Amino acid sequence: MKEKKKRLEELLSKPDLNPEEMKKYGIEYARIEEIENLVKKIEEHQEFIELLKEEGNELEIEKYESELDKLFQELFLLLSPQTGDKAIVEIRPGTGGEEAALFARDLFRMYIRYAERKGWSVEIAESHETDLGGFKEIIFFVKGKNAYSTLRYESGVHRVQRVPVTESGGRIHTSTATVAVLPEIEEREIEIKPEELKIETFRASGHGGQYVNKTESAVRITHIPTGIVVSCQNERSQYQNKQTALRILRARLYQLQKEKMERELSRKRKSQIGTGERSEKIRTYNFPQNRVTDHRINYTSYRLQEILDGDLDEIVSKLIEHDIENNLDEILGTKTVDEEK
Repeated sequence: MKEKKKRLEELLSKPDLNPEEMKKYGIEYARIEEIENLVKKIEEHQEFIELLKEEGNELEIEKYESELDKLFQELFLLLSPQTGDKAIVEIRPGTGGEEAALFARDLFRMYIRYAERKGWSVEIAESHETDLGGFKEIIFFVKGKNAYSTLRYESGVHRVQRVPVTESGGRIHTSTATVAVLPEIEEREIEIKPEELKIETFRASGHGGQYVNKTESAVRITHIPTGIVVSCQNERSQYQNKQTALRILRARLYQLQKEKMERELSRKRKSQIGTGERSEKIRTYNFPQNRVTDHRINYTSYRLQEILDGDLDEIVSKLIEHDIENNLDEILGTKTVDEEK
């Protein structure tokens, strides 16, 4: 990191540097400085804990060790190759009918509680409920420090094993729900040409198909070149729904572009953490055994209810740490700087 910082200093001192390059290198330089400051804090905490151990002050040791864990998680997030403070989360039921829709609702509640713990803001973009209160689909924006960096590990298929409320015989069923986490993309990062869009308007409908307004405020946007369709009806005006739909569309187009580029360059990461693809089973929530298992890192916790109540920090920390261990070359490499040189 120190070597990379020196190279960035050299690049930033070049007189012919354009504004885009200056911004890119400046962001990376600031990130390295933040990492250095965190490492210093961690070392200070470790030294202080050693002193407290000599004094035998157990309460203070516990307090500082808890703070140390938080500092390490912050460091892991900064080292993570994909960072960002804005995420778009999409949850849809998979196999299991009504029970899968109810599980989708449980996952949404879990992420809402997690966002509250983190001090992140949540904005619902689109939702469709079932008769029993589950979700056919829910899309929401999350904004806050490291929101995307943290939540991106949730992408994939989540599986639940429990006795559904719809089951009269008391048998355990297995159902699934799919989570997709995309980074929210700025308008200037993805160009969407107006002629590539087919925009339709329709009346927003409420629960059970009841019309909730008499004007055509709901919007459906089709991106003609890719066939991606995004609809939004949660906002009050047609303009607001259109802007929300475009935010989601930009994120999906960016993801499509990113996946295509990675395939073309044959450098898609194949670490054990998984690719985050929607078809990949990543986690099982087993109610009879009070167990949550993350299959990517063979991690099991017997704190199912706490996790569903939004206590995800322990799992997330282990996923980030594992990701870093398997991608050290990419994280510590000087690919971007060297390419520019």
